[in-house]
Amino acid sequence: MASTAAGKQRIPKVAKVKNKAPAEVQITAEQLLREAKERELELLPPPPKQKITDAEELNDYKLKKRKGFEDNIRKNRTVISNWIKYAQWEESLKEVQRARSIYERALDVDHRNITLWLKYAEMEMKNRQVNHARNIWDRAITILPRVNQFWYKYTYMEEMLGNIAGCRQVFERWMEWEPEEQAWHSYINFELRYKEVDKSRIILNGKALVMVHPEVKNWIKYAHFEEKHGYIALARKVFERAVEFFGEEHISESLYVAFARFEEKQKEFERVRVIYKYALDRIPKQQAQELFKNYTVFEKRFGDRRGIEDVIVSKRRFQYEEEVKANPHNYDAWFDYLRLVESDTDADTVREVYERAIANTPPIQEKRHWRRYIYLWINYALYEELEVKDPERTRQVYQACLELIPHKKFTFAKIWLLYGQFEIRQKNLQNARRGLGTAIGKCPKNKLFKGYIELELQLREFDRCRKLYEKYLEFSPENCTTWIKFAELETILGDTERARAIFELAIGQPRLDMPEVLWKSYIDFEIEQEEYDNTRGLYKRLLQRTQHVKVWISYGQFELSIDSDDRIQRCRQIYEEANKSMQNCEEKEERLMLLESWRDFEDEFGSLANKERVWKLLPEKVKKRRKITAEDGSDAGWEEYYDYIFPEDAANQPNLKLLAMAKMWKKQGQKITAETVYDPDHDFFCTLIRVFYILFKKTNTTSVCFNLFISCNYSPKVL
Repeated sequence: MASTAAGKQRIPKVAKVKNKAPAEVQITAEQLLREAKERELELLPPPPKQKITDAEELNDYKLKKRKGFEDNIRKNRTVISNWIKYAQWEESLKEVQRARSIYERALDVDHRNITLWLKYAEMEMKNRQVNHARNIWDRAITILPRVNQFWYKYTYMEEMLGNIAGCRQVFERWMEWEPEEQAWHSYINFELRYKEVDKSRIILNGKALVMVHPEVKNWIKYAHFEEKHGYIALARKVFERAVEFFGEEHISESLYVAFARFEEKQKEFERVRVIYKYALDRIPKQQAQELFKNYTVFEKRFGDRRGIEDVIVSKRRFQYEEEVKANPHNYDAWFDYLRLVESDTDADTVREVYERAIANTPPIQEKRHWRRYIYLWINYALYEELEVKDPERTRQVYQACLELIPHKKFTFAKIWLLYGQFEIRQKNLQNARRGLGTAIGKCPKNKLFKGYIELELQLREFDRCRKLYEKYLEFSPENCTTWIKFAELETILGDTERARAIFELAIGQPRLDMPEVLWKSYIDFEIEQEEYDNTRGLYKRLLQRTQHVKVWISYGQFELSIDSDDRIQRCRQIYEEANKSMQNCEEKEERLMLLESWRDFEDEFGSLANKERVWKLLPEKVKKRRKITAEDGSDAGWEEYYDYIFPEDAANQPNLKLLAMAKMWKKQGQKITAETVYDPDHDFFCTLIRVFYILFKKTNTTSVCFNLFISCNYSPKVL
């Protein structure tokens, strides 16, 4: 920069561009982004490392850091994270006493903060200050006894230290508060780890886990506990006590099922049969499905299996066989049949029925005929995976189904996605991607692209997501939702320039399904980035394409929302431009909507003169009549409708003048008679003649005059 003798700096002149013609080779936004990425222009060098060489520098560093921490605490004492960072820093310097002091000061500020207590105790434990840690845990559980995390960590610490008696004492104090079930189970497991079976039984029964939490599952766990340790008589007694405890009012199906299975393990088959019959007699049938199912299985195993099958299964199976023989393409009957055999027979029989069902391919290759059929394959694959747990056979079922579907005519995205999800559950990501890629290549669909992109997003493969979005947009460039999701992905990844370029490509498409949503998303994106100049440019470009009133109103609201000194003036200027551009608009309701929005704005922010100015622009609402023409061209009569007459329109000035005069006469209460109308010396007659002359001259029609007379309650006979 040049400088003068006086020392003042002088700005050099910028050379003017003489040739303003566009260059032959244009540079695109993609090229700029690619070059920036290749050259790594945005990478910043790391900050220099600070090395401390002597004790004086170390003390200065400590003083500076402590002053910074104290300043942060002084600014806002309630931010506990500042206290924790301060204490952890002191702890990192082995200044345990200082860290302890900081934690105590923080507890004076907020003694109910759980994280603070945990960090304090963990610090003491890491520094092997066991008694200090015990003191902190005692204070914590005294102040906040309902925070289970304190109790868990306290007992764990005592057990790790080998202080079994102290740990048991902590558990005893905890149980006095009657905590949740998991706390009781933790106490029981603690005693069992040290072979204290009798004490565990006391916890279950004497200290009343089953009384504090009187639920069926706890009684069952109590009985299983006794059974596991070989006390069969006590286990049976627990079940009997549970049946007596719940009685017939709160009878539970699961309790009797567990009781019967216990007796079945003890080979007491008669007792099992009595229990099932007793329960079935007292539990309603709709609530005893599981009970009946277990009873059936028991009878099949230890009773007359042929008789049970004849009574329960044979009748329904015969019915379903008759239905599928009569109509093999009745897929609902196949579903019911398969549900029956899945519940009662072995895997080979179920597979046989599935193979018979899927052999009935729909005779017509139309998707509506295949919709129910394809669920047979889905259920077959799910059965093999979930019930039989045979992944290889499940894969074969999916592949056979995909080979059967005529993909050139139609496809089912659900099958492709289920196959991909199955391969992922089998930890075979390569097969899942290969299958979904084949689906997109053979028969691309919106649902396929969405499912594949969602999969890659869950795997955090953002580069693959970008490629999939590009393929998706090549397949369906008019899909605005895809453009928006693609841009949102780039925004989340922090690449705002790439997101902006995607939006630019989107709004440049010749055909879009929801352009208004796309423009709104682009505008919202620029507002979130606080690029207000870009937002104004977008609004102007949008207004070049459409003059919709909502765009103008949104533009005005945007300018009003910006925190600037001239926001009100900018908003008023936009409303003025909108009013000028919509003067020739045929939709008068939209113009009225704009003026009403402008009026509300001026009522809140404008001066008295501005309010009066906008009020003068509001239209007059008049009732008119027009002829109705039927579909065959005949006259169907007249209908009334409301019209708006704007003061700014020059063509409507005579109409407004006539309306004003008519309302004035009506307000004065003067009766207009035939003699008054035809009196040449009367003012009304002279005015009427002048108005008729103007209307005939400008519109060359009598309909306007007729409507005006009707709206003013005048008789058409005066015409």
